[in-house]
Amino acid sequence: MELARLPIRRIGLRLAEGIDSTLLVLMLALSMLGFLALFSASYDTPSRVVSQAVNLAVALAAMWLVAQVPPQTMMRFAVPAYLIGLAFLVAVALFGDVVNGARRWLHVGVTRFQPSEMMKLALPLMLAWYFHKHETSLKLRNFGVAAMLLIIPLGLIARQPDLGTAALVGAAGFYVIFFAGLSWKVLGTLTGLGLAALPVAWGFLHSYQRKRVLTLLDPTTDPLGAGYHINGTQAHLEFIPERHTDFIFAVFSEEFGLVGNLVLVALYMLLIARGLVIAANAATVFARLLAGAISLMFFTYAFVNMGMVSGILPVVGVPLPFLSYGGTALLTLFIGAGILMSVHRYRKLVQT
Repeated sequence: MELARLPIRRIGLRLAEGIDSTLLVLMLALSMLGFLALFSASYDTPSRVVSQAVNLAVALAAMWLVAQVPPQTMMRFAVPAYLIGLAFLVAVALFGDVVNGARRWLHVGVTRFQPSEMMKLALPLMLAWYFHKHETSLKLRNFGVAAMLLIIPLGLIARQPDLGTAALVGAAGFYVIFFAGLSWKVLGTLTGLGLAALPVAWGFLHSYQRKRVLTLLDPTTDPLGAGYHINGTQAHLEFIPERHTDFIFAVFSEEFGLVGNLVLVALYMLLIARGLVIAANAATVFARLLAGAISLMFFTYAFVNMGMVSGILPVVGVPLPFLSYGGTALLTLFIGAGILMSVHRYRKLVQT
């Protein structure tokens, strides 16, 4: 009997290698809350719950695989991943499928995927690699090059148009640049220039995007049209569209109230804090910048989604991390967590 248990124990120890238990428990807790909300939101389509369970299993497997890869190995794939991501974005602009007026998807064989999702990790990988290579001789021009590396994919994604994904990709890239040592003086100047450019940017927005901003300022102007997302109050009577994806927070709030929301926010805060602790103890500049950007990417996901559902931000297509239905975003989030686990596992390595 004891001999029979040995292989099982070894398998268990092997599977646990590189896994940060704190991160895993927090993500599974959020995912379980997501299943409860999804069960309520998908009362008319129960198969979604089964499909999401499959998505979670695939995401966990991907997380485990990534957690086994040392950050030094990841660094070798930074440039190829970025260039391949750019190539896919260009291919989308030329040959992508148009769905609901947006060209975001690319057919590959018998399936299709959204290349912009790839850039959520490929861009911070590339920027972290770039700053790692120039660690000993950072100058202002290096930040200019990093800005160009950020702007190119950002422009391609915004052109699709997909402002939600563009915001997430842009935020992930900005976090790397900020952690690399961007001065507050330069940051203040860029913020001022950005605010000054808002009237110009307004002219480039599509009509539906302008309407979302105007609805944010006054939701009562079109409560049954553009404002129905943030005026609806009864998920089960289908006042809220996309209640299982982008607006699952409204369903969760209706089901679990203030206490549930406080628990949800506390879990997100603990998850982000754990990620930042891992980043602070990273062994290399590359690992520190990458881990910091991924940790704050979790924050951006949650803040933007909760903000738009609560009516303090314009409506954009950003899922609530670990709760919204869908496989692509869940896979991206768990791969990001796998990177954090890898950084934590190899934190004692000496930089060479």
